[in-house]
Amino acid sequence: MVIIHKIDNFLLEIFPELIGGGKSLIINTLENYYTFASIKPRVSINDDFVKIEIDTSSILAQEIDFQKVVSFCEKGKYSEAKPILKKLIEKNPTNSEYHRIMGQVLSDEGNQDEAINCLIDALRWDSKNGWALLMMGNIFAKFKDDVPTAMKYYDQAQIANPKDNITINNIGANLMQQGKLEEAKKYFYEALKINDQYANTHFALGMIAEMEADLQSSFYSTIQAIKLNKSKDILYQNSVRQAFEISKKIIATDTGKKIFREYRHKLEFDGDRKIDIIQDEEIPTAAKFEFAENYDRETHIVKYKPSYPAVEHLIMHELVHLDFVIEARKGELNQLFISTQNHKTEFIKELEPTIKKFNKMGISEKSIADYCSNLFEGMNRQIFNTPIDLFIENFLYNEFAELRPFQFISLYNMLQEGLKAVTDKKIVELSPKDIISKSKVYNIVNAIQFKELFGFDFIKDFNAIPSEMKLATDFYEEYLQYKDDKEPAEEYELVLHWAEDLKLDKNFELVNENEYRTKRTNIDELLSSIEKDPYDLESKDPYKEREMEKFQKSQQSIGTNMAVVMFMVDALQFFVGMPKEEIKKMALEIAMQGTQGYRPDKDDYRISSIKGKTFSGYHVLAYYYVSWALAIPEMLPQLQLPYDDEYKLALTMHKPQN
Repeated sequence: MVIIHKIDNFLLEIFPELIGGGKSLIINTLENYYTFASIKPRVSINDDFVKIEIDTSSILAQEIDFQKVVSFCEKGKYSEAKPILKKLIEKNPTNSEYHRIMGQVLSDEGNQDEAINCLIDALRWDSKNGWALLMMGNIFAKFKDDVPTAMKYYDQAQIANPKDNITINNIGANLMQQGKLEEAKKYFYEALKINDQYANTHFALGMIAEMEADLQSSFYSTIQAIKLNKSKDILYQNSVRQAFEISKKIIATDTGKKIFREYRHKLEFDGDRKIDIIQDEEIPTAAKFEFAENYDRETHIVKYKPSYPAVEHLIMHELVHLDFVIEARKGELNQLFISTQNHKTEFIKELEPTIKKFNKMGISEKSIADYCSNLFEGMNRQIFNTPIDLFIENFLYNEFAELRPFQFISLYNMLQEGLKAVTDKKIVELSPKDIISKSKVYNIVNAIQFKELFGFDFIKDFNAIPSEMKLATDFYEEYLQYKDDKEPAEEYELVLHWAEDLKLDKNFELVNENEYRTKRTNIDELLSSIEKDPYDLESKDPYKEREMEKFQKSQQSIGTNMAVVMFMVDALQFFVGMPKEEIKKMALEIAMQGTQGYRPDKDDYRISSIKGKTFSGYHVLAYYYVSWALAIPEMLPQLQLPYDDEYKLALTMHKPQN
């Protein structure tokens, strides 16, 4: 056995009898200490190190007895462990762990002085015994109130295990318990340098920050602890509780008011309109933004329900809606979500089974009508808001860090409302299953973002079936593709895409705001434009132009699209022998249906004049191109479909039947 000690102040700490002596005293002292029975060690000094070589071949291993000791200690059976441990030490005093465990037993029994003696013996045999060093530090900090001495041992523990963040974290925890916050922070920060993914360290820093009245830092660290905790253990539960408590303390301050007042002032300047903020318990949602243009007045109005918690977040959320619109309007890209009585009538038709059920239950016609209206309006709010809200919450989280505690409480509250709306037994029993399912998908998307922002995961509480979970996950993945470099008005693309995937796009239309408001002011011009361009081929809508540009670039990157080629062959075969006027009729129907655009990745398009066929995106685009090429070739370039090469290839592959 070889033991090496560095000749420094710490050696004098564990061998105080060496103080003031030279090499000979070091050699003699260590030789005497490490002599066992007739076995004397060989002690030598080389530069700043002393080396002790001991022949331990005659000392029997006591592994079985040692494991018994460990087992008894883990169960707190110290009276049974101590006799065995004493015998082990008598037979083999060279084992540092025997002394360390005896020190731990004595400390747990309250005999701190004897514990210190045993731990000193442990360190004399192994000065790098990290657990012995940690225990010595704990005893001096906790029981002796001697922090300077404790720090000596803690520093040595860190040197002994420089990559062990848990040991260093535990040092910090012990110092924190003694109220030594500055000393504790030193070790917690060192622990984070080694491993910044350890939830315990973040939680502890959150506790210290709260003690120091630094509530924002406390909230940040606590949220990190939640995010990094992969299991809902006691630490996770304590972290969640701490996050709520700290948030409530911050919400009680005027921080939120300062944030939204400054932001409102900025938007009033950017949008050149005054913004009023008023309380209103009668609105159907927690908050809403009323654009001045929609109400023919000079000022915008933010309305909010004062009964909701963290209303400052609600106000900021609505203000970001305006911010996004201001940016979109600069490029004439802003879209309006238009839902008419016709849309509502079509929606209610599909509620017929539910309406019949309510009639049998004796529910009044007025109540049924109100229920249907509320369902339609509520579904539309989800269709429009869910994708946009993701961008808004991401914007708030990154641009207004001090608002995060408000955001945390507010979003949690609204998500709980959404959870109840799609899982409450009574609601689920009475509501159409299809609507509940689609609403659940939108709610899960919000829950996924909440988990990403704050680590709080209750996605499983929605009891979603696999298809619902897949849709929600796919939607969120699509959002992530836009998140970091979103251009103005791109959020509307997700509004339409998700509604199409959920078959809710019949509930509304998205129209360019600039074009809509211009046409609304001049009905004659509107009718004329429809007459001249019924298929929207000459529209200069910037939003649609940008969509077309993106589509064309994506197709260029593919090169020759063989899927389109094969679908064109199918179209050519379908139109064989058909009168030109009939093909033209179908071509115009496809164009009319496509005024909102066709998506290549969608797979359930239908053309009423082509019975019994369901089209994928590429399939319908192929029919679109071929029908115009055959019936209206002079107008084909106006479609801007980048499939000229595909069509040429399809013509060579198509062999008309004789």
